[in-house]
Amino acid sequence: MLTASPAPPRCPAPRPAVPLLPPLLRRAAPALLGYLAVRTLGLLVLAHWAHLKGHGVWPTLATSWDSDWYLGIADHGYDQDLVHHSSLAFFPLYPALIKAVAAVTPGSRASVGLVIAGVCSLCAALGIFAVGERLHGRRTGAVLVVLWGASPVAVVEWMGYTESLFTALAAGALYAVLAGRWGWAAGLAVAAGLTRPTGIAVAAAVSVAALLAARRGDRPALVAAFAAPLGWLGFTGWVGLRLGRWDGYLAVQRTWANEWDGGAVTLRTLRGLLLHARQPQLFLVAVSAVLVVAAALYVLSAADRQPVPLLVFTGVLLLVVLGSGGVYFPRARFLLPGFPLLLPVALAVARARFAAAAVVLGGAALSSAWLGGYMLLVWPGPP
Repeated sequence: MLTASPAPPRCPAPRPAVPLLPPLLRRAAPALLGYLAVRTLGLLVLAHWAHLKGHGVWPTLATSWDSDWYLGIADHGYDQDLVHHSSLAFFPLYPALIKAVAAVTPGSRASVGLVIAGVCSLCAALGIFAVGERLHGRRTGAVLVVLWGASPVAVVEWMGYTESLFTALAAGALYAVLAGRWGWAAGLAVAAGLTRPTGIAVAAAVSVAALLAARRGDRPALVAAFAAPLGWLGFTGWVGLRLGRWDGYLAVQRTWANEWDGGAVTLRTLRGLLLHARQPQLFLVAVSAVLVVAAALYVLSAADRQPVPLLVFTGVLLLVVLGSGGVYFPRARFLLPGFPLLLPVALAVARARFAAAAVVLGGAALSSAWLGGYMLLVWPGPP
């Protein structure tokens, strides 16, 4: 009896020498390259300017102003001083990351903080691209990333500050909401609430969107709605317990002369700078322009009917920043994570001719690079 001979063994398909990038990262590659180009230009301008003034770039980026506070918390923990500026005003996630990473890597904690900020800026760029692509396509997503990297105060994205970490968490949380991934949205919102006071804006965006989804019978969304604010509530509650008073975090903010006044100080300062000052300081004019343009872009975003979570996030962010009665000059930096405000501009640039888009993006990159150097090397206060 004849029997069939066994089939020859199949040869395994050859594996590529280099693994393929995940799809999102591959689609985002042009956006990330554009972001790196813009920020590298800013770094080169800053380095040349610092050389002319006899300053070092590394200490300027890693150990100045708020960076020193975060490094102090990583080194010694929090104080309980309510007479002078209190370190309890600074949220704990970034210094905790510095301490944890520095424990297992070589180099100083200042260098580690700078590396964390740089890595987080790339994560933020990826998250911003993902949001822009999901709403309006790859071209708009790429333009949105470049605009964020070329914003007037974008130099802080590569400083030992929390803006890059917070923007990465906010962008990830907003993308997760748009994708209906409630566990990720809630977790990232909790982390954002442990990073900056404006983490309440991320929590509000996730909670509002989740409650709307829960009305349609989505049970995981209901859990996310209540979990999202836990990071922000947890830290501010811990500050209150540590100080033995229910308004502990508000008392801490008062040590920094920072109280919410509904925008009275903002309007008074804007009027003084733009209408009455004969020789206003350049950086304060730039900050004022950012605030006015941000408010106008919010109106355009609402007219464009952006998704609810994006409008809630930027709306609460604007409410906190513009309504603050504290110091005026850092407010442009406080709005840096509000990347959805740039969507109307990104849409217009993405639809424009190549030459017009190149002029807009190139001009933004050059002005951002110059203002970054001015802000850190000429302006006498914090960015």
